[in-house]
Amino acid sequence: MNIEEYISSGIIESYVLGLADAQEVAELEQLKSAHPEIQAAIDSFEASLETAAFANAIDPATTTKDKLMLALQDELIDKKNTQEEATTEAKVVAMPLKPIPSKSANMFKYIAAASIILFVVSAAMNVYFFRQYNATNKQVVALLNEKNALFTDNNNIQAKYQEISNSLQLMSDTNVIKVAMKGIAGKENNLATVYWNSKSKDVYVLANKLTKAPEGKQYQLWALVKGKPIDAGMLNDCNGVCKLKNTQQADIFAITLEKKGGSPAPDLSQLYVLGKVSS
Repeated sequence: MNIEEYISSGIIESYVLGLADAQEVAELEQLKSAHPEIQAAIDSFEASLETAAFANAIDPATTTKDKLMLALQDELIDKKNTQEEATTEAKVVAMPLKPIPSKSANMFKYIAAASIILFVVSAAMNVYFFRQYNATNKQVVALLNEKNALFTDNNNIQAKYQEISNSLQLMSDTNVIKVAMKGIAGKENNLATVYWNSKSKDVYVLANKLTKAPEGKQYQLWALVKGKPIDAGMLNDCNGVCKLKNTQQADIFAITLEKKGGSPAPDLSQLYVLGKVSS
């Protein structure tokens, strides 16, 4: 057995995704113990799936919780101090209009000056604490926005996982036909797999090894029925398995590189992979 051809057949991807049948699993389990390159291929594909799933994940900063709690604590302290300062603000007391002895005239001037200084200091402190309060509020709002953004990213990741899980459950149906599409001459390193439900006619594609499409280009799947190509959908960016168009009939599946958005007819000069549907 040629191990390289065996690895390129798509069995590794089917095994990791749980789509291989019992006979395929038993054969692979037996071969991987004797051929380390098979286990290496399994590890490599599992790592690529994990990398794709978490490509956009954002871990919360380790200091986010401490910063949020400290900001909230400072806000409460500043609010309490502001209230206390407001209640202790200097009051203007009406002085009795009595003749002031000449000996105490200088003392009165000192008291008046001290009162003015106290009033000015009190007003300055109120302004300072008000500004601190506003700054703290802005910091708290920024931290809350950061937390909401993290929750949104995590929800998006969970939604992607759920989508993948649903696709795998659908493809585990016994009605699903697996079609390995190998690279044509000159493009042998390319490989993709079609999972076609012969009952519901749903089509899923796993792009095992497809060269990244250049700017302005997109891969398109075709179903050939008696030599006539039928558009089966465009391959978009997705993690692992992509769901394409419902396809009623197919003798052969093929993928070409077309202009972004697709073409009404395949450009055979840009044919990358194809595979025959087993009866």
